Amino acid sequence: MVQHEGLLAKVDVRADGAGVAGHVGSALLAGVADRVGLTRALSVAMAPSRRRRSAHDPGVVLRDLAVMLADGGDCLADLGAFRDQPDLFGNVCSDSTAFRVIDSIDQECLARLRDAVAVGRARAWEIGARPERSLARWHNRPERTVIDIDASLTTAYSEKEQAHGNFKGGYGHHPLLAYLDGTGEALAGILRPGNAGSNTASDHKQVLDLALAQLDEKALDGEILVRADGAGSTHELCVYCREGDLRFSFGFDLSQPVREAIIAIPESAWERALRRDGTEREHSWVVEITDHVDLSAWPERSRLIARRTTLTDGDQQSFADHDGYRLAVFITDQQDGDIRQLDLTHRGHARVEDRIRQAKDCGLRNLPFRQFANNQVWLWLVMLAQDLIAITQQLCLKDQARRWELKRLRYRLLHQSGRISRHARRSVLRLSGSWPWSAQLAAAFARLKALEAPTG
Repeated sequence: MVQHEGLLAKVDVRADGAGVAGHVGSALLAGVADRVGLTRALSVAMAPSRRRRSAHDPGVVLRDLAVMLADGGDCLADLGAFRDQPDLFGNVCSDSTAFRVIDSIDQECLARLRDAVAVGRARAWEIGARPERSLARWHNRPERTVIDIDASLTTAYSEKEQAHGNFKGGYGHHPLLAYLDGTGEALAGILRPGNAGSNTASDHKQVLDLALAQLDEKALDGEILVRADGAGSTHELCVYCREGDLRFSFGFDLSQPVREAIIAIPESAWERALRRDGTEREHSWVVEITDHVDLSAWPERSRLIARRTTLTDGDQQSFADHDGYRLAVFITDQQDGDIRQLDLTHRGHARVEDRIRQAKDCGLRNLPFRQFANNQVWLWLVMLAQDLIAITQQLCLKDQARRWELKRLRYRLLHQSGRISRHARRSVLRLSGSWPWSAQLAAAFARLKALEAPTG
């Protein structure tokens, strides 16, 4: 007698369901784009570039592309996941139409689209998505907006315009990105050739200007801190921040004079570094070495802070290590008297790595087009997708869900399935009563509907 084992042996599969929809949580992202006025602003920005009247508004096409990337797609063909569900996502364009929209965007149009995103962002902040800056109030400091700048490498698997070998031995592009700390909103990004320099001041200034253009008047009136790793510690960028009344905190080159200054610091001068909860770290110390290094070439009031961390078993050794410690230095013009707090603030720059990892999960891992200009638009769409995720979490989710990683957000909410039924001329989306996070998704849609609709 043959025995059938396993779960599938007890399940009959039939293709006769009706009204079933997948990825229903991603419709929340499209709804947020509409409710904050972003979709309308994109449509207005695209109007001068619209070559002919068609059934698809270019602004809606761009919104759908951003939602597709946020949902996990990484090429134009992935729009099919929404196109095949018109009851939930409406009339989604074809792949060829989506490409024509992307191909119609030149540099002037891209500038208008960036302005449109700034309009949508300001509207979203106005109705509840503004980054929480209460930490500054706890420490009796002015409210502060923190912008993190960092670069990343993408790999090209075919001949693409301006793809070149990079300093790590790979082949592709070298985008430079700027993110808003706190919410993880993607403020700006520029696509660069693969052989672009890591510490090119002109590129950092360009992406910083684009990031500042995304802030509203309230954020611009407060204190702004710009953070970067050692690639940002150029004299030109520091002066640029000083002239723009921006504070800076940049990684600094561990040169021989700096290294010797650290080694000469007496043991009694070192202070234990802090954790985010205010407790002291056991194996990390900080000290100020401003008076021990010649900083005359740097902006006035610049300060140099050093940190040492005990090496543990398994840590990769480097030439910069000394006497069992990993050394690091950063330069800043913040005037806070507590160097431990300055160190804690600077270490927060590491969060930008999570933002870049999320960008690669939203389509940045492999740029899909041959033309550089098209891939620049794709980078902008990737960052728009990250904006939609961050704003949706702030406006529609509560508590820990606002800080969920993208993978968790997709699994629990965005990729839920449901059944669409119709009653009294209305459509009803019914979520599974047994899925643990159905109630959270239903509550998120309810919060979206409660948001005030844009006017004008």
